[in-house]
This record gives sequence, structure tokens and C-alpha cells, in this order.
Amino acid sequence: MPIYEYRCADCEQSFETLVRAGGEATECPCCHGGNIAREMSVFAPSRGGDAAAGPMNGAGNGGAAAGGGCCGGGCGCR
Repeated sequence: MPIYEYRCADCEQSFETLVRAGGEATECPCCHGGNIAREMSVFAPSRGGDAAAGPMNGAGNGGAAAGGGCCGGGCGCR
């Protein structure tokens, strides 16, 4: 079930919502209007410096330090 970003044309609010297959029509949670448009989603930028060497890269449990995995061990997989 994907999460989409929308913008309401009536009240100019941006919001995210979980869209279920065959579910109800999406409406604005602020004004309950149906005049909405899906926005382009953006990913959060990666942090530079030492933040990349933190626990997220799996170095503490042998992930990146041991190498391998689907993405070089950056996600901690083997």
C-alpha cells in the first residue's frame, strides 16, 4: 500500500495518505474537500560527514566493515 503526497486546491494544505487498493476516494483531512492533486514525492537528502558512518550503515554489526550484501553492506545485510 503506497503512501502518496497530495495538495488540496481548496485550502492549499499538503498532506500524505496511505492509499489502499479499491479503497475510498482520497479527501483533504483539513477541509474534507475532494479537489486534490497528487504531488511529486521527494526523498530526504543524505547527510554528509560522519553521519554516513553511523549505525545505519551496519558498520557496528559487521555490515559495511565486512562488505558484501545487496548494496555493499550499507544497509547491514549480508
